[in-house]
Amino acid sequence: MELQFLGTGAGQPSKSRNVSSLVLKLLDEINEVWMFDCGEGTQRQILETTIKPRKVKRIFITHLHGDHIFGLPGFLASRAFQANEEQTDLEFYGPIGIRSYVLNSLRLSGARLPYRIHFHEFDENSLGKVMETDKFVVYAEKLDHTIFCIGYRVMQKDLEGTLDSEALKAAGVPFGPLFGKIKSGQDVVLDDGTKIIAKDYISAPKKGKIITILGDTRKTDASVRLGLGADILVHESTYGKGDEKIARKHGHSTNMQAAQIAKEASAKMLLLNHISARFLGRECKQIENDAKTVFENTHLVKDLEEISL
Repeated sequence: MELQFLGTGAGQPSKSRNVSSLVLKLLDEINEVWMFDCGEGTQRQILETTIKPRKVKRIFITHLHGDHIFGLPGFLASRAFQANEEQTDLEFYGPIGIRSYVLNSLRLSGARLPYRIHFHEFDENSLGKVMETDKFVVYAEKLDHTIFCIGYRVMQKDLEGTLDSEALKAAGVPFGPLFGKIKSGQDVVLDDGTKIIAKDYISAPKKGKIITILGDTRKTDASVRLGLGADILVHESTYGKGDEKIARKHGHSTNMQAAQIAKEASAKMLLLNHISARFLGRECKQIENDAKTVFENTHLVKDLEEISL
């Protein structure tokens, strides 16, 4: 499981940062990639990675500002340029209006998709649990931006305990159907009368990962709830220390506010994202260092950077 940042800038692209997009790679878990936001130029950024567009099975949009959605028509059209047998449908999540934007853009440009898009649109009364499979569940909550904006909490369900094959062999259990019974939790009796207690040979379930990805927002309690105990909290940091008033005016957060949210949520790691183009190398390092005074395990991300969980 990895996060890869395709665009970490705010508002408009710069020489070092494209506008908002990131992907959650779940290739080992379910052979899928999930995309969060798709700013202009996202498909160009993908060319610098190993991401295959057909592997992108779900797209989550935080809000309808252009720097988060203007890359969608191009990406969706380009995703169609693959062999017919590789065409896969797409699940699409976001605020009410995203369906209209996508379909009108494709219609007016004459784009024809050989795959289906299944839209799941939300308003503030239809948030909560927005997606669930046998391995993952996603929750969404309204943030505090200048327009309706969503934060997502991705929760991996706890993983089953693993079978200690070597210990079973040492106990005299022949490899075969008995292994499967023990793995399913059944106690078994061997031919010599030895009783094998299944729980003694299965490790405890492994706790699943939690990844919180927030859209643009002022400092808000909703961010704390979404980030509670998260292994990774991705929080915008459009402004720096001392810019709280202007950040609030424009519906954004400072690095210090993001760090405070991570601290209150008891997150394990904070990734600062959505960085203003006016912040360059040394200034970015200062933003990161300032945030670390509040929440030590803070990192300011760069375009194309990968973070493993």
